[in-house]
Amino acid sequence: MVRRPLGNHHNGPDTLLVTSDTTRTDPVTHESEKDRKPSRDPSDPSDPNELNDLSHLIRGARVVLWDFDGPICRLFAGHSAERVAKELVEWLEGRGLHGLLTEPERESPDPHAVLRAVDRRHPGSDLVEELEARLTQEELRATSSALPTPYADPLIRTWTAVGSRQAITTNNSPDVVRTYLADRDLLDCFAPHVYGRTQQLSRLKPDPHCINRALSAMGAAPDSALMIGDTPSDLYAAKAAGVPFLGYARNERKGKVLRDAGATTVLSSLQPLLDHIRSAPQA
Repeated sequence: MVRRPLGNHHNGPDTLLVTSDTTRTDPVTHESEKDRKPSRDPSDPSDPNELNDLSHLIRGARVVLWDFDGPICRLFAGHSAERVAKELVEWLEGRGLHGLLTEPERESPDPHAVLRAVDRRHPGSDLVEELEARLTQEELRATSSALPTPYADPLIRTWTAVGSRQAITTNNSPDVVRTYLADRDLLDCFAPHVYGRTQQLSRLKPDPHCINRALSAMGAAPDSALMIGDTPSDLYAAKAAGVPFLGYARNERKGKVLRDAGATTVLSSLQPLLDHIRSAPQA
């Protein structure tokens, strides 16, 4: 099998080589200065109280459930999610369905929000099926320019090496997740436990469906698991499933959104988590 190179491994004067141990990635999408600013000093990613909470979360975790886009990578780093959402709306309008969405839904930068809105009005229809297929195609295209989240790759490998079981619980297409993980040589750390978007679009997070699927398949009790996510919908899904939650926020704005939603432990870097796993005594 010929492995296609990742889009973030280009060789060139103005590109960045990203490896599993990359500790810094430059933003490639247009963000405000507030979004670029990390939620804390990168050399001190989390306050002492959160690090104590982190130790408690890790000690109880036998199964780790990861959201995909955010904690593991920035899927749309070079392939704007906002543009994808706009194109889905334009496709609907081209079919004479302009009135199907409300104005806020038409302006949403989240393609999943567009998909959910259409499914609410025409659940299980051919229209929804085709729209979901278009979103999956755009997500697959985005994998070539996705940026790995700093420290995610070595963290996943280290957690696997010390015996923790891991799964993906995401609103993205499972085919997209498998494609990305295979290109990073990470698929063996999760397979077969990749639980992504299905045709039951009403079961996307914040519904706990994908989390419950993972727990059931892995024979794990909710309190023996840990969910890592970067959005309130991840938090709400984890709470509904009874699973402890660890937030990841790559900038100050995202961190505030998570805390305002009720997250009590939010990291601005995965480095302290990796350090904890590496230093923990092995059973």
